[in-house]
Amino acid sequence: MGNTSGASGRRVIVTGMPGSGKSTFSKALSAKTGLPVIHLDLHYWKPGWVRPSDHEWRVKQRDLLAGDAWIADGNYHETLDLRLERADTVVVLDTPWWACAGRAFVRGIHRPVGTEMPAGCDDSVIQRVRDEWRMVWVNWRERRKEPERERAIISEQGQHSALHVLSSKRAARAFLDACGSAPS
Repeated sequence: MGNTSGASGRRVIVTGMPGSGKSTFSKALSAKTGLPVIHLDLHYWKPGWVRPSDHEWRVKQRDLLAGDAWIADGNYHETLDLRLERADTVVVLDTPWWACAGRAFVRGIHRPVGTEMPAGCDDSVIQRVRDEWRMVWVNWRERRKEPERERAIISEQGQHSALHVLSSKRAARAFLDACGSAPS
């Protein structure tokens, strides 16, 4: 794995509201550090968009997080404790709710190039519009409650991890600039 001197450790959680830029940030952090990215959404869904049981999801995450170096990108507050057990760094993308909602709205129309889909999960425009535009409502409705809930879990169970709350693109760039470079 890459040299992760600087702002990032070797087991990094990237979290934030839907549309906060978690996947984009995680890919950029991976490019800087050489750490592999675990996009939790890709592992959560079973074929046909079937949700796993709580037990299945916890077992799957334990397996995914067993390695010594990773970037875990996603929310899933119900299992944040599993990621916090192993993480040495937590990055919270504290993007304003209206920016998250705007990104979800646009994502409903145009899926970003290079977006991976979970195995066996087809993506139709109608489904994407419905799901992403629902995120606009969810972001507005949960704009205070969800970040507070997440921070409480991190405060309670992630005291051993370095916490970085990034509230702007400038802060995200500065964090990435402070990270080590991936090996050539």
